[in-house]
Amino acid sequence: MEEFLPDKARIAAVTENYRRVRDNVAEAAVKAGRSEKDVRLMCVTKTVEPAYINPVLDLGADLIGENRVQEYLGKKDALHLDGTERHLIGHLQTNKVRQIVGEVDMIESVDSLKLAKEISKESVKKGIVTDILVEVNVGKEASKSGIYTETLEELLLQIAVLDGIRVKGLMTIPPICEEAEARKYFSALRQSFIDIGSKRIDNIDMQILSMGMSGDYEAAIAEGSNIVRVGSAIFGARKYF
Repeated sequence: MEEFLPDKARIAAVTENYRRVRDNVAEAAVKAGRSEKDVRLMCVTKTVEPAYINPVLDLGADLIGENRVQEYLGKKDALHLDGTERHLIGHLQTNKVRQIVGEVDMIESVDSLKLAKEISKESVKKGIVTDILVEVNVGKEASKSGIYTETLEELLLQIAVLDGIRVKGLMTIPPICEEAEARKYFSALRQSFIDIGSKRIDNIDMQILSMGMSGDYEAAIAEGSNIVRVGSAIFGARKYF
């Protein structure tokens, strides 16, 4: 196997991109009347080699998100992860739960009771508690994972009684649309987030609202997101393999 040699120009571009996005996130928070510390920047590392992730981690990035279980497990040992929080953000199949529970700090893409039960079972086996977000399909798109807002509270109540799980908030990916339309989706989910939090349901702690990606993170921040998941705006267009 040939040794992988990173592109120095790409490393320079990635680090510059990271600094720019980090500053944009802080500015968007302040513009929304919030502290820049209220919004965390997640660097989404799907299909990105460790050689391009580590320079960003070395600059202080403290939160990464991966979509695929096997990809993350295959490259995690090459990453500079000391002090870095790790989230799984992609669709999780129940047959992969055993492999990922305990390997990440949070699973953001829980979209069914069946999946939650499997995470609960594996967490109990390993003697840990797994933090999760429930994924909401705000646009009701058949091509996307996530539950509809109308059944959100019902699912949360079912998950809340499971051992080995802590519900920490909500996550969404809105339809591809203009900023004004995206803000409506973000605003609607934020209202659900507030409403559920106000009910103070046991084991449901509405702390995290994960909304916004490379194309709409500033709009998401304006509507209350406190984690934005940014990949291509930092690392460039994805290379699928």
